[in-house]
Amino acid sequence: MAILLLIATLLPGCSTFDGMFSSFKFGEDEEPKSKAPETLIVEGMDAYDVGDYSTAIKAFNTILDEHPFSAPAMLAELKAADAHYYNKQYPEAKTLYKGFEERHPTNEAMPYVLFQIGMCDFMRSDRIDRDTSGAQEAIKSFTRLIQAYPQSPYSKEAKGRIKDARDFIANHEYFVADFYVRSEKYEEAQHRLKYLLAMYPESNVSGQAKALLERLQAGKPPSTGLRKWLPEFMTKAPEDRDTDEEAAGAGSVPVSREEPGGKPE
Repeated sequence: MAILLLIATLLPGCSTFDGMFSSFKFGEDEEPKSKAPETLIVEGMDAYDVGDYSTAIKAFNTILDEHPFSAPAMLAELKAADAHYYNKQYPEAKTLYKGFEERHPTNEAMPYVLFQIGMCDFMRSDRIDRDTSGAQEAIKSFTRLIQAYPQSPYSKEAKGRIKDARDFIANHEYFVADFYVRSEKYEEAQHRLKYLLAMYPESNVSGQAKALLERLQAGKPPSTGLRKWLPEFMTKAPEDRDTDEEAAGAGSVPVSREEPGGKPE
């Protein structure tokens, strides 16, 4: 009873209690709520469709951060990966595609997602005097797609990409063999050429590799005019080779910059 009397003394009336809190205004200093996810997905897709990928990514990420369980969230996941891909941010895009695969393994878009994972690796293939890990990983990724979805239209295109990636690796081996020839390390050159012909007998450079190997085995290494033994594409980046029809007819490894199957809507 004493406690109740104390409370009654401190709070003499409900009107006083209400008046004490009426001076406080809640919510006015809070951050304004973000836009609705439906609005954000429209804004993101509008930016994506005109190639403003940075703005699109921002909109899609806002959905994923603030509305992760909303209806547009799954689409935002996939389009965020696409936006990174078309913005040439291939490692980031691959991470997002793989995350989508892990969270939605039975989604109907999975053949496309697996194809794009392969393309993220494939598009990292640069000049053949550099690392071939992108091409090697692309072959693995495309093979996984073909095994999982053999009837998918993406699997058909993946087979062509695998051939391109194998050509890229073969051309790298030929480049290394050429370096050894120019360095007069003929045994090393023969080793590289034999490996190339054993592993990539159908590559677009196999004819030149065989001819050069025969010269070396006969003890007649090319000492002058070595340029004729080099494919014309050898020092060209993929984006240059894509538009160079003359190089394409001279043993190039085309790396198309076109969107696979058309940019997904």
